[in-house]
Amino acid sequence: FAWMSFPEIGEIGIVDVPGHRDFIGNMLAGVGNVASVLLVVAADEGIMPQTEEHLAILDLLQVGNGVVALTKTDLVDSSEWVQLVVEEVIQRLEITSLASASVIPVSALEGTGITELMQALTECLSAPHIWLDVSQPRLPVDRVFTVAGFGTVVTGTLLEGRLSIGQEVEIMPGSVRARIRGLQTHKNSLDEAVPGTRVAINLSGVSKDELHRGAVIVQPGSMRDTRMIDVSCRMLSDAHNLIPLRHNENVKLFLGTAEVMARVRGIGARQLLPGENGWLQLELSESVACLRGDRFVLRRPSPGATIAGGVVLDPQPYRRHRLQDSLVLQRLRTLAGGSPADILLQALDTSGVVAFKEAVTKSGLDDWQAVAALKELRIAGDLVVFGKTTSDL
Repeated sequence: FAWMSFPEIGEIGIVDVPGHRDFIGNMLAGVGNVASVLLVVAADEGIMPQTEEHLAILDLLQVGNGVVALTKTDLVDSSEWVQLVVEEVIQRLEITSLASASVIPVSALEGTGITELMQALTECLSAPHIWLDVSQPRLPVDRVFTVAGFGTVVTGTLLEGRLSIGQEVEIMPGSVRARIRGLQTHKNSLDEAVPGTRVAINLSGVSKDELHRGAVIVQPGSMRDTRMIDVSCRMLSDAHNLIPLRHNENVKLFLGTAEVMARVRGIGARQLLPGENGWLQLELSESVACLRGDRFVLRRPSPGATIAGGVVLDPQPYRRHRLQDSLVLQRLRTLAGGSPADILLQALDTSGVVAFKEAVTKSGLDDWQAVAALKELRIAGDLVVFGKTTSDL
């Protein structure tokens, strides 16, 4: 974890993830919450197997904003060779979410290409990325440690909302309460942390042993644990994976910074073939905290291989689904591509009579979308509201 300053942008946070295949789990914990990516390819080696898997993961997570640094150009014999590798990388990126990424040849030894790389990064990082500044903050924890004289500290990327000193927070899963004693970004103390920043949080009222990577810092009462999620899933093509994903198979789920074992339950089909899209219900070995719209990756535990990924559609399914259930399939299609009003209505339909705030949390809509959807449903006569609602947000 590091940071640097760009004259036209200001400070940016860097999460350097390991490239070796043995550490893909650590890579996934770091890459799940990034807005942009700097992909490093060595000019004297070209695209290696671990690079292929990293590209597949970035595509599954739909990280579409990035730059490729073609390093070690001083180790190749000619500029023609460098150009061949550049063209190879561009061709490989064409069918991924990084199709528009610039490829910049550089040499750290000779200093060539560094200016061009900085300019490409400036342009990449200037692209707008929506960090939701809503009333419900959320920070997936990637590190936990203690500091002498201060106590427990966690770090992560603040995805949504704001955190401030003195604020009470809840650590999920487990519903452990704590209070924010201090905040830092890039070793600078803050009174308030804003969405999209790397944040270190000094917590009081909780010990290091009560926390772990994969936990989520939230506003008390804003999220619930779950051990079952409904998802839309995309299988990698047979270039990466030759084996179907079968009903009742055990896989590793990577969600945010969490890593848990999961049992696959097919919805509509007993298996998904390489390259196919489909619906799954995942039964988890441990509780996680997530929202609709969160992206995930699935890997086979042995031999370790990335096979699929997708998006959470329902973080709180009301029951275990049957293999063939037309109503469930229709609900999942609505959650995957419906309007905010459709999505809110589905969340309410499976929750019964609940507080509006709870329905909004389950729907995964931001505050403004939820309020607009509420008005639309009330006008259409699809929803009866008791008491005030918008103030509950």
